[in-house]
Amino acid sequence: MNKINKPALLLALSLNLAGAIQPVLAQDASTHAAAIADAMPAGYRDWKLVSVAHEEGNLNDIRAILGNDIAIEAYRSGKLPFPDGAIIARIAWQYVPSEENNKAFGREQSFIAGQPTNVQFMIKNSKAYASTGGWGYVQFNGGKPAHMDAHACYACHVPVEQRDFVFTRYSP
Repeated sequence: MNKINKPALLLALSLNLAGAIQPVLAQDASTHAAAIADAMPAGYRDWKLVSVAHEEGNLNDIRAILGNDIAIEAYRSGKLPFPDGAIIARIAWQYVPSEENNKAFGREQSFIAGQPTNVQFMIKNSKAYASTGGWGYVQFNGGKPAHMDAHACYACHVPVEQRDFVFTRYSP
């Protein structure tokens, strides 16, 4: 995994020649650097917790939603829209019963995070991503960038436009 220790660097998106969305580093919220990143932002697992969620249906996963300092400040202050530079990460795992815990309880009642499924990032840059509500979208599967259709992501987020296209509410 690349180590990126410059706090001003942000993950952004770029289309490669094949039309696939790939992460790109940006010097600030409005200027893109030329380098294409091949790893998630260093230290994102140390970001603050926004909330957790369990998604049923076809996904049936458990998720932790994290925010960088800019996102957390916006969440805590209730400031909308999120400012440029805010990044929200969603880490997902399979939702599985805990055999060990359930033995102790004598019945199936405990569920835990199983195998990881993917990590997604929403990156706020109102100029670069004007066509998708000011947000860029990146997904990693197994630690590697995965193709995502930013307009499809945006279309899914339109129902929460009043919350700046962000599903997750802050859980203090």
